[in-house]
Amino acid sequence: MPRVLVTRHLPAGGLDPLAEAGHELVQQADDTPFTHDELVAAVADTDAVVCLLTDRIDAEVLAAGAPRLRVVANVAVGYDNIDVPAAEEQGIAVCNTPGVLDETTADLAFLLILAASRRTSEAEADLRARRWEGWDINQYLGRDVHGATLGLVGFGRVGQAVGRRAAGFGMQVLHHTRRDTGLPGWVADLDTLLREADILSVHVPLGDGTTHLIDTRRLALMKPDAVLVNTARGPVVDEEALAIALEDGRLFAAGLDVFEREPEVHPRLLAAPHTVLLPHVGSASLATRTRMARTAAEGALAVLAGEVPANLVTKPRKS
Repeated sequence: MPRVLVTRHLPAGGLDPLAEAGHELVQQADDTPFTHDELVAAVADTDAVVCLLTDRIDAEVLAAGAPRLRVVANVAVGYDNIDVPAAEEQGIAVCNTPGVLDETTADLAFLLILAASRRTSEAEADLRARRWEGWDINQYLGRDVHGATLGLVGFGRVGQAVGRRAAGFGMQVLHHTRRDTGLPGWVADLDTLLREADILSVHVPLGDGTTHLIDTRRLALMKPDAVLVNTARGPVVDEEALAIALEDGRLFAAGLDVFEREPEVHPRLLAAPHTVLLPHVGSASLATRTRMARTAAEGALAVLAGEVPANLVTKPRKS
């Protein structure tokens, strides 16, 4: 009977594909996260791992699992928490959950676009703290979203879903990718996109080429009344540089759902004006998180059965 290590408790029904196949599921009783050393020890006698983006599946973990370990299924679209080259070297398949959370994450990105542009967090905080003294024509003046130019950095599934929502607001939608998409609104040069966008929304995976993609120099290219939104990965944006730009009034507002060193958030960013900060809830609807878990479980199940799942990141080991 295949043994599957599940690093955290998942939404009800998420592991059903593995349970119904009769596989043994190994979990912590109280949902306490595994330390790195505990993960190294636990993976030694397992055939599969179902993990979260907060689990560091590095070369040491993968080596500890080999040769028995056959697949690591990440309950996330991104897989920067997994050493993919090391997995390939060990012949261990890696799966993710593409296409499952696109619409839910796009909803959240557009929420941040609206909330940051209209300064809703600041207004609500004043209201709850009883600092609001009544309506004033010059209070909480934000930026209009309708009719604005939206710049999308990255144009994958989530970026395209945000673009579809923007159409309903009469926005001009531009996008930048490394290769020409052949679609209307493609901008070849990222710096040009930054200069033209009233609202910039980031949708690129984290990698060597995207760490601090939005840095001090690029923030300086943006309009002083522009809004920056990031629902991708925290390190894509230099948090300190962003905080300074907001402090200095060189950027109007920012809406962030991801951070460089989660769960830590840069103290200057926490204190910066005109910010909407959320604790990585882009995919946080019950239906979507359950689908994510099931997709990861189905990927692991397929590899264990000698099949090639649609959500494969690497190649399974050759029989």
